[in-house]
Amino acid sequence: MKFNTATAPHIPASKSVQKVMLWVWIALIPAIFAHMFYFGIGIVVQLFLAITFAYLFEIVSLKLRGQPLQPFVYDLSAMVTAILFALCISPIAPWWISCVGMFFAIAVAKHLYGGVGHNVFNPAMVGFAVVLVAFPQPMSAWLPPMEIALHDLSLMDYFKVVFLQQFPENMNYDSITSATPLIAVQTGLQQGFALSEVRTDVLFGDFGGLGWEWIGNWLFLGGILLLYKRIITWHVPAAVILTTIAFSLPFYWFDADRFLSPMQHIFSGGLMLGAFFIATDPVSGCSSNRGKLIFGAGIAIITVLIRDFGAFPDGIAFAVLLMNMGAPLIDRLTIPKPYGQKDS
Repeated sequence: MKFNTATAPHIPASKSVQKVMLWVWIALIPAIFAHMFYFGIGIVVQLFLAITFAYLFEIVSLKLRGQPLQPFVYDLSAMVTAILFALCISPIAPWWISCVGMFFAIAVAKHLYGGVGHNVFNPAMVGFAVVLVAFPQPMSAWLPPMEIALHDLSLMDYFKVVFLQQFPENMNYDSITSATPLIAVQTGLQQGFALSEVRTDVLFGDFGGLGWEWIGNWLFLGGILLLYKRIITWHVPAAVILTTIAFSLPFYWFDADRFLSPMQHIFSGGLMLGAFFIATDPVSGCSSNRGKLIFGAGIAIITVLIRDFGAFPDGIAFAVLLMNMGAPLIDRLTIPKPYGQKDS
C-alpha cells in the first residue's frame, strides 16, 4: 500500500521564518514607543515609508525572479528589515531616503543573492550604510529630544517635511533639527573641546544621549525577550556588549577627555540595536557558538575604533557588514569536527 506522504523531513521545524520575525517585531515594539515618546511621532512616518517600499521591492523582485509571492511576502522578513532601517534614520529624513535604502536592502542585498536565507550581508545594514555614505547631510540631521525641543510637530507637519520639505510657519530646517550625541561628540572634539565640556550639552543624559539611553534600555529588554523565547542565543549580544566595555575602557582610562566611556558607547547610537537585533541575524552571521563570540567581539572592536578614530560618528553598520564578510571563514575555523573525523 502506498501512503500519500510528503518528502522528508516529516517533523516540521519548531520555528518558522514568520514566527521568528513576528517575535523580533514584538520585541521591537517597546523601543518604537520609546522612540515616539522622546523624538515624536515622525518615526511612524518613517516606518510607514520603509515598510511600504520594502514590500514594493519585495514583490517586484519576486516577480522578476519568477518566484511565487507566497510564502515570501508573508514571512515578515521584509517588514523586520524595514523596521530596523527606520529605527536608524532621522524622523524627518526625506521620503527618498527610505526608497533608496529599501532598494539596496531588499532588491540588492537580499534578492540579488537569492532571497531570504541566502543573503551574505545584513539587508537592513546594507540599506543604511548606502544612504549614510550617499546622503550624509539628511542622515545627520535629527530632532532633539522632546523635553528640550523648541518646536512640537504634528503628524501632518511630519508628512509635509518628509514629503515636501515644507516647514510650519516660523520654522526652518535649522530651527527644528539637532545633532545626535555621537555627532556632537565628534564635532566638539574636532573643534578642540574636551569631552567633559561637550557632555555639558543638554543633549546628553546620565550615560549616553538624552532619550537614547532609555531607548537602549527598551532594546535590551526586547533582546531579553528574544533570548527567553530562544529566537537568539546569548553569545553575540554578550560578546558585543562585554567586548565594547573591555575594549573601550583602556582608552577611557588613558584620556577621559578624548575617548567615550564604556557606558556612553553602549547607551549611544545603535550599539544595543545592533547587539540584539542586527548582529544576531542567523543568515549573515556565524553558526557555531565560538564563531558567534568572535563575530560579536569583532563588531564591538570595529565599532569602538570607528567611533574613536574614524570619520563616521557611529560605526555599527560598517562593523556588522565587515564581520559579515568574515563570517564564513570564522565558521570554517570554529565549527567542531564530527565525532570520529580525523584532522587533515
